[in-house]
Amino acid sequence: MNKTRQLHDLGQSLWLDNITRKMLDDGSLRQIIEKFSVTGLTSNPTIFDEAIGNSDAYAAGIREKAKAGKSGEALFMELALEDLRRAAGLFRPIFDATGGRDGWVSMEISPLLARDTAGSIAAAAQVRQQADQPNLFVKIPGTPEGIPAIEESIFAGVPINVTLLFSSEQYLAAAEAYLRGIERRVAAGLDPQIGSVASLFVSRWDKAVSDKVPAELRNRLGIAVGQRTYRAYRQLLASPRWHKLAAAGARPQRLLWASTGTKDPQAPDTLYVEALAAPDTVNTMPEKTLRAYAGHGKLNGAMDADGGDSAAVLQRFAQAGIDVDALALQLQRDGAQAFVKSWKELLKRIADSSASLAGAGKEAA
Repeated sequence: MNKTRQLHDLGQSLWLDNITRKMLDDGSLRQIIEKFSVTGLTSNPTIFDEAIGNSDAYAAGIREKAKAGKSGEALFMELALEDLRRAAGLFRPIFDATGGRDGWVSMEISPLLARDTAGSIAAAAQVRQQADQPNLFVKIPGTPEGIPAIEESIFAGVPINVTLLFSSEQYLAAAEAYLRGIERRVAAGLDPQIGSVASLFVSRWDKAVSDKVPAELRNRLGIAVGQRTYRAYRQLLASPRWHKLAAAGARPQRLLWASTGTKDPQAPDTLYVEALAAPDTVNTMPEKTLRAYAGHGKLNGAMDADGGDSAAVLQRFAQAGIDVDALALQLQRDGAQAFVKSWKELLKRIADSSASLAGAGKEAA
């Protein structure tokens, strides 16, 4: 049996953590969907920066939009949403067949808004309206300022992918925001079926401590944090509070594993995919990791709902001098800053390209 199909049959959705216009134009995204049981897609500023920088597929679009007076974020948003609308169309049959549980694509609001609650709320509504696709998530980071923006956006009916979560505590804050938003919709007599996922970043944990712990602890922290978070997720889904919302017609906010490509070249390239096999979750992975698992991955059973040995493993990291709580906050801050860096590089790339194309156009004339 197809190895990726086995994960799908276990109850886990596999999403691709990548998008390029070339993949849409040459049909390779459609092939990936069909071959590897891929049922969704995520994007971020770094992905788009690389896509635009490594291809001339966007040149015509940049030239056309620049001629129309578009620049900066407005130009980029139009470019990105053109790609994501096409991808959303490919996933729409899955979205319809699963009643909106699956078949999503994701678009990030400006990373410059990570500490701006009001700005994030307004941007999420704008992206949702501009995209005009029922199966598009708007990504808002789970920063302290992002949490109230997530609640307000859910209440407003905007499907949200909560990004940049690094711990069970950060996950629970995002889950609480989702629950509050849905509870407010129920109280107001509004449809409670607003889609959402909560994205926990995994491999960055191990990269952060790779030179700070004994060899036997390397590449174990991200999985342990994932296990502990999955336990919190399962407990929330078993709670009376959730059962009440489910009875009212609400849809669970699924836990999503992000950053699942192995960073350590000495570790198995399918490490996180195998360890994080779990029902009612999503694993979004780079194409390289997806193909690696399809080629030689192993399904070793589902993750333990009780957190497995995570408590013991995390205790060993504490004994090795790793303050997991402090590191979770640092990773979230670093992740937000990395997206800001990619965002600024992306906008500079587009500005440079617009100027270059405009100059080339004048010479040709």
